[in-house]
Amino acid sequence: MLNIALIGFGYWGPNVAKNIFNNKQLHLHTICDYKEERLQKAKSIYVEQTNYEPDYKKLLSNPDVNAIAIAVETSGHFHIAKEALLAGKHIYVEKPFTSTLEEAEELRDLADKLGLTIHVDHIMIFHPVIQKIKQLIDTGELGDIMYIDAMRMNLGQIKKDVSAMWDLAVHDLSVIDFLTNGKKPFYMNALGEKIYNPKESLVFLTLRYEGFIAHIQSSWVSPLKERKMIVAGTKKMIVFDDMQAEKLMIYDKGVNVISGENIEYDDYAVKIREGDVWGPFIPQEDALYNSINHFAECLKNRQKSISGPEQAIRLLEILEQADQRMNQ
Repeated sequence: MLNIALIGFGYWGPNVAKNIFNNKQLHLHTICDYKEERLQKAKSIYVEQTNYEPDYKKLLSNPDVNAIAIAVETSGHFHIAKEALLAGKHIYVEKPFTSTLEEAEELRDLADKLGLTIHVDHIMIFHPVIQKIKQLIDTGELGDIMYIDAMRMNLGQIKKDVSAMWDLAVHDLSVIDFLTNGKKPFYMNALGEKIYNPKESLVFLTLRYEGFIAHIQSSWVSPLKERKMIVAGTKKMIVFDDMQAEKLMIYDKGVNVISGENIEYDDYAVKIREGDVWGPFIPQEDALYNSINHFAECLKNRQKSISGPEQAIRLLEILEQADQRMNQ
């Protein structure tokens, strides 16, 4: 069993701790947070089943700790991750991986040099619905992807160290990256607005990939909570609505060309095709548990994570370019 220590027991840390604790391949060795009230909260849950430590540097020097899980603000990821790698620890880190592309590349190179594993929690690619969508695409059931439309909105939680795009759109970008086997966009445009925050609280991001386009809306200032993605294929179209009980609906709908092949000629005509709508069976699984279990499997089998630094770097390239667009 691998010993893993968690740094950060604030907003997301308790969820990470619970899923590490429930994983039979891992042992939650220590919970670390510099705030005493957070450690007291952790103690009220786990009592004597783990250790508690306010100073994360003591975890790095502990030979019994095999891996470090980092659940602090994005601005703290790089320094803690680098120290952990230099101490010989594998790392699990919340998204976004780092604050800059340069930092991400340095950590990737360091991990490769030291033979250590980095797993970035791009949680949505471990969601059972996304796994099903990937299967539908790979088997050709959807046909060629025409466009992807994603929206991730709610009122709050407004963060000062990252924008809504870095906090929310990174989920959808990781899904697109996963579904398309790491395709990179060749064009992008981004519009954002800084509302109640030094960074953008509302962002509209448009990306053009070879063969399809994607539009991602991220907002901390919406009256509605939305977690929705539409993937339109040439054969079938799907809607993933994470806020609904029936999360995935498949639409056997599309457009058929009935005459002509060149859209510029008068004999070109199309017909709308209406078919069945159904929701496939999706097993009830916790995406965060799946993510942590994948990390455990990677350590056990000495393999790279599918959401490792390479994927994170592809996403950071998009985020930094989008920031440049907005700053123009």
